[in-house]
Amino acid sequence: MKTNRHVWSYYIMLAPPILLVLMYEVLPLLGLVIAFQDFIPGKGVSGSAFIGWDNFTYMFQLPESSQIFFNTIFIAISKIIMNLIVPLGFALMLNEVVQVTLKRWIQTIVYLPHFMSWVILAGVMVNLLSTDGIVNSLLAGIGLDPIFFLGSNTWFPVVIIGSDVWKEFGFNAVIYLAALTAINPSLYEAARIDGASKLQQLRYVTLPGIAPTIILLACLGIGKIMNAGFEQIFNLYNPSVYASGDIIDTYVYRIGLTQHQYGLATAVGTLKSVVGFILVVVSWKLADKWANYRIF
Repeated sequence: MKTNRHVWSYYIMLAPPILLVLMYEVLPLLGLVIAFQDFIPGKGVSGSAFIGWDNFTYMFQLPESSQIFFNTIFIAISKIIMNLIVPLGFALMLNEVVQVTLKRWIQTIVYLPHFMSWVILAGVMVNLLSTDGIVNSLLAGIGLDPIFFLGSNTWFPVVIIGSDVWKEFGFNAVIYLAALTAINPSLYEAARIDGASKLQQLRYVTLPGIAPTIILLACLGIGKIMNAGFEQIFNLYNPSVYASGDIIDTYVYRIGLTQHQYGLATAVGTLKSVVGFILVVVSWKLADKWANYRIF
C-alpha cells in the first residue's frame, strides 16, 4: 500500500508538465488538417473546403520554393559545420592556457552572448554593419568602399552564419572542454617521455580522446538541418535579401500571417516537420552507431 502511494506521488508531480505538453505540443497537431484545406478563418476548420494535396502541389510549383529550401539547407549545414570547427579550435587553445584566472575570464566573456536574445544581438549587428556603422567606418579609414552587409545577397549569408557562430561558440566549447578533462593525463606524460611535441600530442592523444564527442555532435547536428534559425534571420533580413536569406520558417511566417495563405503556410510547415522528424531519427541512429550514444 505504501508503495502504491509512493508511485502515485510521482504521477501527481508529473501531471502539470504532461498537461502542458498535451496543451501546447500535442493538441496543436490537430491543426495540420489546414494543410489539406482551402482554409478560411471565418468558416473554421470544420467549415473550410477539403482540397487534398493541392496546397503541397502548389507549393512545389512556386518559383521561389526551390530557393527557399536551398537557403534553409545551406545556412543550416554551414552553421552546423562552423559550430563544430570553431568551438573545437577555441577549446583546444583555451585548454593550453595555464593561468586559471585568465582561463575563466576568457571562458566567461565568450560564454555571455549565448544568453542574449537575437532581438538584442540583431540591434548590435545592425549598428556594427550598417553603411555608417563601425565596420564600414573602419573600411573607409583604410580607403575601401563601404559594404552593404545586410542588403547584399552575397554578404547576408556570411553575416548570418558568422554571427551565429559568434553567439554560440563559447557555449559549444564547454562540451569539448568537458571532454578534454576526461582524457587520462598519463597519456600525455607517456607521449612527452616518448619525445612527442605539442602538435603530436594533439594529433595522437587529444583528438582521438575527444573523437567520440566530435562524432556525436556531428551526428546530432543532422537533425537540425531544417532549422536555420528563424529568430536570427527574422530580426536581420529585409526584402532585398530574400533571395539568399529567406528560409522555410520566415517564408511560412510571411505567407501565413501577413499574406493570409494559411493552407499553403501550414503545408510548407508540415513538410518541414516531416523531413525534420526523419532527420532527427537518422541522427539518433547514427549517434548510436558511431558514438554509442542513445537515450532509449
